[in-house]
Amino acid sequence: MEDEALLKEHICGLEKLLLSAEVRTSPEKLALLLTDDFVEFGSSGRVWHKEDMTGEGGAGVVKMTLSGFELYPLSEGAVLATYRTCNAETGRVTLRSSIWKFRDGRWQMFFHQGTPAWVGD
Repeated sequence: MEDEALLKEHICGLEKLLLSAEVRTSPEKLALLLTDDFVEFGSSGRVWHKEDMTGEGGAGVVKMTLSGFELYPLSEGAVLATYRTCNAETGRVTLRSSIWKFRDGRWQMFFHQGTPAWVGD
């Protein structure tokens, strides 16, 4: 696996890209970052698949900040990312986790989960 500090910086950058309007509104850019078998358990309770995210208009715009990013190796070519997001419009804090896999020469998100955080967490 790549040097852990560089890999952590790279995956954090990919997570930030997935929060950007430029990527979220581009089905083509989203498709490059998500595996074909991608699944998300959203903080809303909804289950999302790649085809839900890469349809017309993409995943929609959000204004969120990311903090507390950590990265944990799972195996050669797979890592777990954990962090928090804060929705700039609602103030809602969400705990997030993603599994990234190295496929076809690039890192892609395989799984994502958002869990609403309790106030004070």
